[in-house]
Amino acid sequence: MAAKANRASVSVIMPVLNEAEHLEAAVGSVLDQEFEGQLELLLALGPSKDNTNEIAAKLAKADSRILLVENAAGLTTAGMNLCIKQAKADIIIRVDAHSELASGYIKRGVELLAETGADELGGIMLARGRSAFQQAVAWAYSSRFGIGGAAYHVGGEAGEAESAYLGIFRADALARVGGYDESIIRGEDWDLAQRIKATGGLVWFSPELSVTYWPRGRFDKLIKQFWSTGVWRGDLTRRNLAAASKRYFAPPLMVAVVAAGLVAAAFGQVLGILPLAGYLAAVAALAVTAANLSLKARVALLVVLPSIHFSWGAGFWFGFLRGAAKTVDRSRVN
Repeated sequence: MAAKANRASVSVIMPVLNEAEHLEAAVGSVLDQEFEGQLELLLALGPSKDNTNEIAAKLAKADSRILLVENAAGLTTAGMNLCIKQAKADIIIRVDAHSELASGYIKRGVELLAETGADELGGIMLARGRSAFQQAVAWAYSSRFGIGGAAYHVGGEAGEAESAYLGIFRADALARVGGYDESIIRGEDWDLAQRIKATGGLVWFSPELSVTYWPRGRFDKLIKQFWSTGVWRGDLTRRNLAAASKRYFAPPLMVAVVAAGLVAAAFGQVLGILPLAGYLAAVAALAVTAANLSLKARVALLVVLPSIHFSWGAGFWFGFLRGAAKTVDRSRVN
């Protein structure tokens, strides 16, 4: 099985927009993989405002395995579909430009596709941070009290999954469902997984696979990201309520309860402040007890958790009630 996997051909697709800080490391993590099969890396270059595209051109000039694909729209889904159309391999692997593949990711991922019979599989998102703020955000990603309990965030046993982080795909499965839905700007991975499963395909999680992810490192970018994520999660939930996980409703319900309490308090019901006070007390307790964080990162967590929960929860209600329309994630636009 391992020998057959090493002879497979793989197309790695990477949507790229304003990623000058991370692009070289992301590309290097792909090209440095120990994989004996044919490998190509397609970079979907959006209209970046920094020098991302210059860096991409330099990398492509240095390695013939890199193919540059123009993504004039700049949308992630559009860029990935453009790459999928040009991909030559039977196995397609999505990698984001602010992530880094662990050693052996491609080789083991190809083996797991054969072993499990899955159409799509993924592993663990290992969120990491450099600054105290970014480390606090990374902690939130990997905590059940941060952004939820999905296996690709907190780990778990190998098995059938609701969705996959990034994704290693059979090309024929992507063709079967028509690739990514370009009308969806956030949550496209979840939507794609649901459509693959609806056609009888298997989506698989394996803790053997991991990818380092560098989250937003600024307060304003974090708010923008989770507002748009919440809006699209609300929209996708109303489109496919039966497939939505119950954990998606935790932040919006918290926002609703806190808002109702504050309205009651404004009309003289002093006890209405209790939901907010209880929430803030819980956040403080998490900051005190959070493992492997510096004092600065613990202090940052006092801001990070409410920023994530309230922006995501409020965004969810907006998307659920009104739809996402053309809401975009502006956290990586500038």
